Amino acid sequence: MRNEIVDVITNSSKRKSFFHFTRVRNLPSVAHLDALYACHKVDPTLSNERRSVSREIHLDGHVFIANAHLRITDQVMDASITHQQFHSYLDQHVFFWPTQRDCQKMLEMYARREPDEDFVILQLDAHALLSDFYDTVKLSKYDSGSSPRYPNRCAYKKSLQMFVTLDQFELVRRNDVPTKPSEIREVLVEQEVTQLSRYLQYIYCDQREGIPGRWRELARSIQDFKEFI
Repeated sequence: MRNEIVDVITNSSKRKSFFHFTRVRNLPSVAHLDALYACHKVDPTLSNERRSVSREIHLDGHVFIANAHLRITDQVMDASITHQQFHSYLDQHVFFWPTQRDCQKMLEMYARREPDEDFVILQLDAHALLSDFYDTVKLSKYDSGSSPRYPNRCAYKKSLQMFVTLDQFELVRRNDVPTKPSEIREVLVEQEVTQLSRYLQYIYCDQREGIPGRWRELARSIQDFKEFI
């Protein structure tokens, strides 16, 4: 474990926390497990084909909603991998945004796509999470799960090579991977983040009644999140 890498990534005052974006309906299962599970861990069959719509299943008696796979245009896919293989790989990870700005873009996109859905943002201690899950963390320079706005101008191809481990960070030098903290767009953790309460700092949600009781003291509004510095 390279402790200095964790320190470097979380050195900026704007990168002390990670943000996880999900649906309010997922909170009871998250609280019950005290964990965030990747889709593949919940049910590997969720990745058997591209999900054109979200899928709702039950996990230990609670609702778990797997997001739809966003469409990715063929021209940005590397020839070494299929759409299904790429989406299946993403489904094996829990995703975090390293800055408030990046997470807010995700919130705005889903709010437009699903105006009747209620969403929640979890803010977590970045340094502790990276330290405890060091061996299962991947970093991405790009929003891996969506298609670039201008595919013809895309400077990279989507493949498994676009993800680097913490041990590889700053050592692998390619245009499709992050080489400094400011280039990290996504943080992925393989399969699960357990003992979630250890890392939780705030829960941003406008439906306070949807927040499990033991976490309600961490509740803040979505407006508080938008004003987060």
